[in-house]
Amino acid sequence: MSHQASETTHFGFTTVPLGEKQAKVDDVFHKVASRYDLMNDLMSAGLHRAWKATLIAMLRPTKTAPFCHLDVAGGTGDVAFRILDAGGPATSVTVFDINASMLGVGEERAAKGGYADRCAFVEGNAEELPFEDRSFDGYTIAFGIRNVPRIPVALNEAYRVLKRGGRFLCLEFAPVEMPVLDRIYDAYSFNVIPPLGKMVTGDGEPYRYLVESIRQFPRPDAFSEMIREAGFARVSHRSLTGGIANIHSGWKL
Repeated sequence: MSHQASETTHFGFTTVPLGEKQAKVDDVFHKVASRYDLMNDLMSAGLHRAWKATLIAMLRPTKTAPFCHLDVAGGTGDVAFRILDAGGPATSVTVFDINASMLGVGEERAAKGGYADRCAFVEGNAEELPFEDRSFDGYTIAFGIRNVPRIPVALNEAYRVLKRGGRFLCLEFAPVEMPVLDRIYDAYSFNVIPPLGKMVTGDGEPYRYLVESIRQFPRPDAFSEMIREAGFARVSHRSLTGGIANIHSGWKL
């Protein structure tokens, strides 16, 4: 029996063999790809736009020199296009995602938006990046790290492909711990989001998984420690909207 076959992990609130999680996650995103960005707007009442604006402001892609960036789990291009808008003409972004349906949406949007010449779309696994060591000036992953079966492996890969002085930024949801807000957030997550997902995409189950997966993700301090263990320095996190989301930062020094 392989090591992965003997290990288990969570898929939402369900325990599954480690080797099976990725296929289940892929199925979720194949189902929602065409409406993914619309659902982000509806689920967050547009807040994800402000959170991503903060992410880009922290990244600060250079306007006067080449800036080579990797956006992981960013298939639809939503973060990548914001980086290209913020950077200079020598800014380029590689959008990397394991899900072909999400990448297809992104490539179509890039062609329509005039980004295709500065934006590449690559299919693959965050745990095994097909890039040389020290290839990128920046690495972002927005709402994707909690779907990775082996998060420490993905963090190690992020560190490997960043250049010295490169920055890792992760925008991710977290279990809300603020009194009162936690109960409101739970009620909204479990009673509103799956039915909304069914109405918009025709299937509510992917969104039940997504809200369950947030509750399984490490608390901010614990995730920060994982980032440090991957080798990153000056690790910090910034709480957004009462802790509903956080931006985690680390530098390869």
